Amino acid sequence: MRFDIVTIFPGFFTGFMENGILRRALSEGLVEICTHDLREFTHDRHRTVDDRPFGGGEGMVLKPEPLAEAFAAMGILPKSERVSGVSGVGEDSGVSGVSEAKSQQVGEAGRTRVILMSAQGRPFTQAIARELAVLDRVVLVCGRYEGIDERINELYCDEEISIGDYVLSGGELAAAVLIDAAMRLIPGVLGNQASSEYESFGVPDAEIDSDVDGVPRSQHGAGGLLDYPHYTRPAEFGGLKTPEVLLNGDHLQIRKWRRAQQLRKTLTNRPDLLEKAALSKQDLKLLDEIRNSDL
Repeated sequence: MRFDIVTIFPGFFTGFMENGILRRALSEGLVEICTHDLREFTHDRHRTVDDRPFGGGEGMVLKPEPLAEAFAAMGILPKSERVSGVSGVGEDSGVSGVSEAKSQQVGEAGRTRVILMSAQGRPFTQAIARELAVLDRVVLVCGRYEGIDERINELYCDEEISIGDYVLSGGELAAAVLIDAAMRLIPGVLGNQASSEYESFGVPDAEIDSDVDGVPRSQHGAGGLLDYPHYTRPAEFGGLKTPEVLLNGDHLQIRKWRRAQQLRKTLTNRPDLLEKAALSKQDLKLLDEIRNSDL
């Protein structure tokens, strides 16, 4: 999977790519990240990428010309010229012209997506991360100042995404968050791929493969809930003991306890998630018991 990042601060991503799971994914060829310095697509001696907004107001706006040239260099066509909804072709594809590019794109609709990181975008979620993880290419546009000229958004961007209801100095932090969340869902990136199934906002039981080697699973798929609390050695620390149920080896009891903790944590910290969570009749019963016990 390839991520292209359009930014005026390409150096921001250096440390991000040199650590943790992403570093291993890059070294093993599971993920490719290419940064594109927007200033390289300017033609004045000051490498100007911004200008004052029409109509007045505070701040500056990223100009459309450098962004359009950056897209052209990446082989990203305007949306009106794309075939079957495809968002572009890779610069390594060997495509030499628009007509050839279109022929290459036939039957490949939806494999590339151009995203503007924006405070005005739809909220980023684990579900969106799963959508992106199956694509071949994601192009991320990092806004700065007051944002980008809206015509670039209309001409090239498939959607706007926000990582939260707050404003950042630029889209670089948001792009890093999106990349990290999506790439860890790509097969082979995590040491144990099941790790992504049994965590906060994960998939429900119905979407998880059956038990392995006849050993009952000791946890449920999150189904949109938050994760349960985790414990490791030593069994007692700071005067607090690990819950006894986790030490007795009874997978069914552990599974029930963990589900109850998922429901309790979600009810306490993110009750809004319960409205869309995949809850069974047993879950609803546990939820009622939790609510009654907390009265």
